[in-house]
Amino acid sequence: MSTKVLVVDDSQMVRQQVGRALTGAGFSIIEAVDGADALEKLQTSPDTSLIVCDVNMPRMNGIEFLEQKNRLGSGVPVMMLTTEGQPELIKKAKELGAKGWVMKPFKPELLIAAAKKLTAIV
Repeated sequence: MSTKVLVVDDSQMVRQQVGRALTGAGFSIIEAVDGADALEKLQTSPDTSLIVCDVNMPRMNGIEFLEQKNRLGSGVPVMMLTTEGQPELIKKAKELGAKGWVMKPFKPELLIAAAKKLTAIV
């Protein structure tokens, strides 16, 4: 059985790029368009091993998603994938449990290596 990754981004193109990179490395992908959608997908797919999440999204952003995910008691590791690089935002995400921070545009090999490392921990 392949390891399931939830990809959360409001950009369909980014979801496709991340999905292509990770499926090529043997992961299976679920997509969500924002944090609220991701919470729903997480509840219907309890076997999710990793979440790759954007920060800036409509409805519910990545930081709000982390807060809500923590309230639900979900221990699924989260890797943020974003154009944002402000130290205070990274610090806030890490305080909320984000395990990694990858900048867009991302290098597929770095994303895959981080995903493999984080899912090996689970």
